[in-house]
Amino acid sequence: MNLDDQKLFKKLDPHFVGKSIEYLPDQMRQVLTESRLVKIPREYSQVTQVVVCGMGGSNLGTHFTRSAWSDQIKVPITIIPDYHLPAHVNKNTLVLLSSYSGTTEEVLAAAKEAVKKKACLAAITENSPKSKLMKLMLKDNIPGYIFKPEYNPSGQPRLGLGYSIFGQAVILAKAGLFKIKVDEIEAIINKLELLTRKLRPNVPTKNNQAKKLALLINKKTPILISAEHLKGNTHIIRNQINESSKNFATYLELSDMNHYTMEGLKYPVSNKKNLVAVFFDSLLYDKRIQKRSQLTKQVIKKNKIPVVSHQLKAKDKLTQAFELLQLGAWLSYYMGILNQVDPVKIPYVDWFKEQLKK
Repeated sequence: MNLDDQKLFKKLDPHFVGKSIEYLPDQMRQVLTESRLVKIPREYSQVTQVVVCGMGGSNLGTHFTRSAWSDQIKVPITIIPDYHLPAHVNKNTLVLLSSYSGTTEEVLAAAKEAVKKKACLAAITENSPKSKLMKLMLKDNIPGYIFKPEYNPSGQPRLGLGYSIFGQAVILAKAGLFKIKVDEIEAIINKLELLTRKLRPNVPTKNNQAKKLALLINKKTPILISAEHLKGNTHIIRNQINESSKNFATYLELSDMNHYTMEGLKYPVSNKKNLVAVFFDSLLYDKRIQKRSQLTKQVIKKNKIPVVSHQLKAKDKLTQAFELLQLGAWLSYYMGILNQVDPVKIPYVDWFKEQLKK
């Protein structure tokens, strides 16, 4: 497969997945412009925890937010991908209902429980006639953010992360749980616009880092490895590879993996043929994490499993997180092209949802 053959993208990407990835900065700019319309009650600033109810692509924004802004958000954030809320949810909890489509049955079920528990409620969903969550927000006057996904032509939640990440961040900031620095976000948007120009399909493989990574990982099961402010990113990339590439992938975190994973690399013997460890490195990691990363690579290589490393270049943690967000989306896209699949289609997920309706 030649990733520099532009005919491939026209053939395999009729639903504009590449455009959705390219539009990440535009998605963020749209949210930044519309953020003035988001009104959150003052009493929400007194909550002691945040519980986000969201499934799949609709909870990816939370994984990003709680790691990239972990040194700033004042209260713990828990993700509940389930029908039911845990016992610790109470009137001092902000329950954030997150459903891109607004039709996610688990989220709608959790909303009913949140009301019974008298929790503080907020929500984020797209502006669509099909969105049950939007109708609930309007009916019960639930604050939050209703967006029109102008810059996600693919229609897939995993590719509208500018809305979910920044939309959730705006809600948390308006609730007084941390501060968004507008100048900082505008600078990041500008940097992302420059970065994506280097990763688009028309950029030759020799100059395109996302294409290079895709070719190194091709035909293998990637284990994505990161730490600290980038932990949410590897969760996101795992999901995008599963859905966009139709390729199994998983992720591990430093230093937690050093306490168990390394002993599980020897068997089955097919590991050396099937697996590839993909490290996302940062000079902004704690020094001990950086040392752990280097030693972990040595252990993996001793087991004859290939190792691929990518060094993040941005000078601050938040920009690095967005840098990896953009790179990871393009990586999953090119892996899908190499697998000769339409990156927008999710036939098994769609089939599963249809069966649940019966």
